[in-house]
Amino acid sequence: MYAIIDIETTGGSPKTEKITEIAIFVHDGTKITKEYATLINPERNIPYFITSLTGITNEMVADAPKFYEVAKEIVEITEGMVFVAHNSSFDYGFIKQEFKSLGYEFSRKQLCTVRLSRKLIPGMPSYSLGKICKALDIKINDRHRAAGDAIATVLLFEKLLILDKEVGLTKSIKKLILSGVHEDFHEQKLYKLPKSAGVYYFFNQDEELIYIGKSTNIQKRVIQHFGNEKSTRSIKMKSSIVDIHYEETGSELIALLLESDEIKKHKPVFNRAQRRSSFTNGFFTYTDQNGYLRLQIGKTNRSDSPLTAFSSHEEAKNQMHQLIAEYQLCQKLCGVYQTDGACFHHGIEECNGACIGKEEPALYNERVKEAISRFEFINNNFIVIDIGRSEKEKSLVLVENGRYIGFGYCENEFISGDLDLLKDCIKLYTDNRDTHQIIRGHLKRKKVEKILIL
Repeated sequence: MYAIIDIETTGGSPKTEKITEIAIFVHDGTKITKEYATLINPERNIPYFITSLTGITNEMVADAPKFYEVAKEIVEITEGMVFVAHNSSFDYGFIKQEFKSLGYEFSRKQLCTVRLSRKLIPGMPSYSLGKICKALDIKINDRHRAAGDAIATVLLFEKLLILDKEVGLTKSIKKLILSGVHEDFHEQKLYKLPKSAGVYYFFNQDEELIYIGKSTNIQKRVIQHFGNEKSTRSIKMKSSIVDIHYEETGSELIALLLESDEIKKHKPVFNRAQRRSSFTNGFFTYTDQNGYLRLQIGKTNRSDSPLTAFSSHEEAKNQMHQLIAEYQLCQKLCGVYQTDGACFHHGIEECNGACIGKEEPALYNERVKEAISRFEFINNNFIVIDIGRSEKEKSLVLVENGRYIGFGYCENEFISGDLDLLKDCIKLYTDNRDTHQIIRGHLKRKKVEKILIL
């Protein structure tokens, strides 16, 4: 994956000048998959000659976000990507310096389309973006604006891919991906990986399992790991990998469930953050002394199971506010507004007064039950039927009496047959709050072939 980037600045030196605009096009080697562009307030005057060149004025950036306000988004968009730019040292140097001023070390693999152009199209009189695009019949709209120059770089990059897909660019990319790998790792292992859904396993030279991951495209995801040097941890893991195993699952849901189970079972050293549940906060309910059903955010290490769980308190809080707004729930009874009297929403007529006993508990509780129904299984007994590992089979995930039982595979011809036969295909796995969250979340976001209610 590539992050093709262009910036505009107040001048030529990253140590003394600032960024005024950035555009990022995420590219998978075939097409653009994501776009991002914004003006940036440089917090200093834009010289007249720069405005003459780019058209970006002080007035245009006055209300634009400052770099620190978009820094997190830039990190997330470019994470695990190869940083691609025309004269990448310029763009990369500015962005790296901006992050340095915030106390953050920005580090990405770089690919420069100037250098690639010189290698793949030798003898050109000029390799400036304007000249080489003109020579290759690439039209640049909005020259010297970040989005215009970035999309031109995208089109140039795609032409370079076509010009020498097997020899030139492939070697450059291999060099980026395979730099720093263990001396006993053979690159052919990457090309033998399947492009299907499943779970993959990294082993070190002592045949110890050091990392477990999952993906809908095992090969693509593993290669992303090898190109990722955003942290000391990722670099250390990359240099430790000697062997890769995998298990195809066909179904994305089964890949999620298997990964969760395997991490808990083997506790690989580089899955440290995932060894325990990654869902730290959850929604809990109880009925208070006045008969009102209360919805609260709490830690998931409590003895009782949450209705649903979230990876952070902030995520749980945002979801709670959405429920309050959608179902006219009381802020006080949902624990987000501390008061001895009425909540704020009651004052603006968005709460019916449960906070001060004005609304009957039965009426209020009905809305709470409707709100939390989205976090419950569609039924306590069902089988999820989805794609298998081949065209001849289907995958099965069984939930019985509200508990996750396990998953398995069944040949197509038996899917509409005996229910006991389907259950016999299920391999038993551990039921826990993570599996509930995975199943509910997946069924809410993704389509499956069929859900069989038992």
